[in-house]
Amino acid sequence: MVARIDDLTRRKSATPASAGRQGRFGAFVKRSWPPVALLAACFVLWWVVTAAGLVKPYLVPSPGDTLRVILDKPGYFGFHTWVTTYETVLGFGIAIVVGVLAAVLMVSSPAVEKTVYPLLLFAQVIPKIAIAPLFVVWLGFGLTPKIFVAVLMAFFPVVISMVTGLKSIDPEMLQLSATMGAGRGQTFRKIRFPASLPYLFSGLKIAATLAVTGAVVGEFVGANAGLGYVILQANGNLDTPVLFAGLFIMSLLGVVLFVLVEVLEYFVLPWHVSRRSDSGAVATI
Repeated sequence: MVARIDDLTRRKSATPASAGRQGRFGAFVKRSWPPVALLAACFVLWWVVTAAGLVKPYLVPSPGDTLRVILDKPGYFGFHTWVTTYETVLGFGIAIVVGVLAAVLMVSSPAVEKTVYPLLLFAQVIPKIAIAPLFVVWLGFGLTPKIFVAVLMAFFPVVISMVTGLKSIDPEMLQLSATMGAGRGQTFRKIRFPASLPYLFSGLKIAATLAVTGAVVGEFVGANAGLGYVILQANGNLDTPVLFAGLFIMSLLGVVLFVLVEVLEYFVLPWHVSRRSDSGAVATI
């Protein structure tokens, strides 16, 4: 009898965890299937349009031709994808470090914020494709100007989201920490920085995709490697399958970086992710 009661107790205690996992999986599936279905529908429409001959193959290649080009030249696309990935990741990383430091400095000093914020806005509204040639003239045709353009593209959303997060703290919480004798450093480490992370990750998701765009824009201006170089060469040769292949890989690179940021957010801020995306599942448990 005692053994049966213990067995029932163990089953009852394990049920919430199992139900929670099932609920989170169900929420993930429910959240993921609409974009997956839309993407699949776009590919089907692309295939139908090309298979029916509604457009000329030299204008819009079929999905099969695009995939065949990638499979026929794995080394070619692999090398140029690696170059763009290196430029993107390095520029993205520099933008994170510089953006976070600039945001902390701006929040710590209102005078600095009033001075720097208009300059940031002015730099952001300038089209990067217009100033990219200057970076090539100043920095040469190597990787440096491409990385610099990627930094400029990704920097603004990082610093703005971080500033917003650092300013979103409840004033009563800051008063409480001051009353308990916490210094500015302790308040920043224990209250301000953790509370700003959800805002920061929102900015990082935007910055990840913009970093890819920045690297490709830099390659458009002057490069002998990278996906931007592939796209320009294909455009000049009217090779639309290679052009579509470069665009597809570039888009895939941005999606992968976005997903990696989301995965990192899940591990760094599990409480935030579960509250935002799985609250409905939890409520049903």
